[in-house]
Parts: sequence; C-alpha cells; structure tokens
Amino acid sequence: MTKTDTIKLDQYLKFIGVAPTGGQAKLLIQDGHVQVNGETEIRRGRQLVTGDRVTVLGRSYQVRL
Repeated sequence: MTKTDTIKLDQYLKFIGVAPTGGQAKLLIQDGHVQVNGETEIRRGRQLVTGDRVTVLGRSYQVRL
C-alpha cells in the first residue's frame, strides 16, 4: 500500500462535502459525530482506505480512492 492509497478522516469529510472547512471537520470528529466501520472515531488523522464506511450524523459513505 502506498501513501496515495489512504486519506485522512478530516480530509475525507471535506472531500465529500460534509464539512466545508478543516475546522468544522475537526469539531464533528471531536464531538463524536463520526463513525468509521461502526466505531466512533475521534482521531481526525485516522487513515482511511478504500472500502471503509464513514458515517456522519446518521448518513453513511463508502470510501473509494
């Protein structure tokens, strides 16, 4: 796996349009509103890979890199 095969959680939230800024992505994550593969994730630097499922405020997204 190369570095391009991953994306940080906060960057992904911006990429899919859930958070317009990095600051808002950080708040969503820190406040416990984000789950990765069914587990609440509070690390905004969490590395995501293709196939991960991210759920934000009840809406789910499948990671495709």
